[in-house]
Amino acid sequence: MAKVKYYYDSENLAYTKIKTRKRIKIGYALLFLLASALFGFLVFVLLVNTPYFETPKDRLQAREIENLKLQYSILNKKMDEINEVTEAIEDRDNNIYRVYFNKAEIPDSIRKSGFKDLKRYKDLEGYNNSQLVLNTTKRIDRLSKQLAIQSKSLDEILKLAGAKGNLLLAIPAIQPVRNENLKRVASGFGYRIDPFTKVRKMHNGMDFTASTDTPVYATGDGVVARADNTASGFGNHVVIRHGFGYESLYAHLSKYNCRPGQHVKRGDVIGYVGSTGRSEGPHCHYEVHKDGKVVNPLNFYYGNISAVEYVAISHMANQENQSLD
Repeated sequence: MAKVKYYYDSENLAYTKIKTRKRIKIGYALLFLLASALFGFLVFVLLVNTPYFETPKDRLQAREIENLKLQYSILNKKMDEINEVTEAIEDRDNNIYRVYFNKAEIPDSIRKSGFKDLKRYKDLEGYNNSQLVLNTTKRIDRLSKQLAIQSKSLDEILKLAGAKGNLLLAIPAIQPVRNENLKRVASGFGYRIDPFTKVRKMHNGMDFTASTDTPVYATGDGVVARADNTASGFGNHVVIRHGFGYESLYAHLSKYNCRPGQHVKRGDVIGYVGSTGRSEGPHCHYEVHKDGKVVNPLNFYYGNISAVEYVAISHMANQENQSLD
């Protein structure tokens, strides 16, 4: 029950009941409602934006977010360590392994290119910590791609290493005529005097003088590509394809000891010294070709001669004298 208020009327000498006007009552009611609404709004804003009014759920979520940030920080530090190890492996791969096997290095523009598809990370945008998640995801993707490229490179190196033994066997690494059967190295690789025209011209091989029918040996493993006398000037000659871009030629033979298509090994007798074709006397004219180009055979003699013998042969071969063919 509401309290009734009175005031003392001095003229009438009596207490008179106070009557509140209706408009004033309505005004008080509206003012109360407005103040209540304003108070409620302020309380809502404080609850949403002020940590002092956090709910237990809010505090739990905040702890989880901080924990995730910590985990991302630890993850990035571990990626720094992995990246350092990966770069060391890449450096050895480019500057040791690929150099040893004569392969071109893989540039950083390929190794560290990342992914160019911008839509790949679209789902990670628009959140409070999007930049942290986005940068970490990009680092993981870039590192994964680096490791994939490095793995592929090492697979290639492994295959090359497996073939290295075959390469060493294929390289024409010995003399076609043994030292004990050799009279002398009559002429070497380079410009020499032609025995027939007496004109200085390029001599594409080395001439090993020996008695007729002295054995001539295959200088590396391979397949006999030809054994005939159809090439101009070479007379009876043998060509062996060793693989890996290597090919060797043995000319002016007296006779053959092999046939086209035959697999031969280094040291097998493939023919005998003679003087067939355009020749001034019994000798074996010997050439080495690499990737279709004539190269100096002297660069490959490491399989059956000593350092002293190599120096002696090199001295004789480099004299600009008259060749025998």
